Amino acid sequence: MSKQSKIKDASYIRNFTFGVEDSLVSTVGMVSGIAIADLDRATIFLAGMVLIVVEALSMGVGSALSESSAEEFIYKRGASMKLPVVGGVIMFFSYFFAGFIPLFPYIFFPTSKAMPLSIVASLVALFVLGAGSAKRFHANVLKNGSRMLLFGGLAILAGMVVGKLLK
Repeated sequence: MSKQSKIKDASYIRNFTFGVEDSLVSTVGMVSGIAIADLDRATIFLAGMVLIVVEALSMGVGSALSESSAEEFIYKRGASMKLPVVGGVIMFFSYFFAGFIPLFPYIFFPTSKAMPLSIVASLVALFVLGAGSAKRFHANVLKNGSRMLLFGGLAILAGMVVGKLLK
């Protein structure tokens, strides 16, 4: 595999992993923080949808722009936008679809049941993301899955604490 091909693959993998992880943590942290403050289910769902759409767009555009800037810095010239745009699209879709994992329980269940389901589903997805990445790159699956679970879980907890404190 050529160096350029490795750089391209690394960019795509980074965008996918970052998009999924950030979406899971941001969405579940925000909806849990709102749910713990006793807002109604419709408000929680609306806030979750707004977050997913706005953040997916923001993350996708931010990824493309930052990747383009990094390439210009590295190569000291204007860079092709192909790699940054593809990376941005990967970021957008990974963020967008992963955001529904923590949001779906609020469609089908009352808040008292949806919140724990949302948190558990997100934590499981974080572990699977970390473990899956490790398996793909022949790293320690348990270590990487646990690390993703731990750091993501701490961020989720922060959202819940803020919701509880500001209730």
